[in-house]
Amino acid sequence: MPATPAPRGTYLTIAKEIAAEARADPEMEELPSVHDVMARYGVSRGLVLRAFHHLEKEGVAVPVPGARWRVAWRGPQVEEKPLAARIADVITEDQLQVGAAFPSETKLAERLGVSRPTVRKALAELETAGILTAGGQGRQRSVKAIPEDSATS
Repeated sequence: MPATPAPRGTYLTIAKEIAAEARADPEMEELPSVHDVMARYGVSRGLVLRAFHHLEKEGVAVPVPGARWRVAWRGPQVEEKPLAARIADVITEDQLQVGAAFPSETKLAERLGVSRPTVRKALAELETAGILTAGGQGRQRSVKAIPEDSATS
């Protein structure tokens, strides 16, 4: 990091340059990582996130929970449904019954394209809701109840 603080408006300069890169490169689907931008410009994480949020307001970038920011007009569409609901849908999609073993955090993260910590938070919601049994080190989660909206489909 630089010895002197970044000048006022640096995040706008960074946002402008990243937006120009995204427009110039038709293959670009994801923005550079926060870490890469921090290293490139010698600025703090907060400043980079401020630049990314500015890009979001400008319609250039879209945040993807548990993953890197993506270019708004390219790449796969991000599922708008909450992650906990998407994970609950796995019960229906895989035709799991009460008592059946539930996929691991790692498998769910790969399947849904998000990070394990993000999956873990959503699984905790489903445990609290009584849909899944509690997991833990060495214990596999299982289906405790079929979600109501899934039971009718």
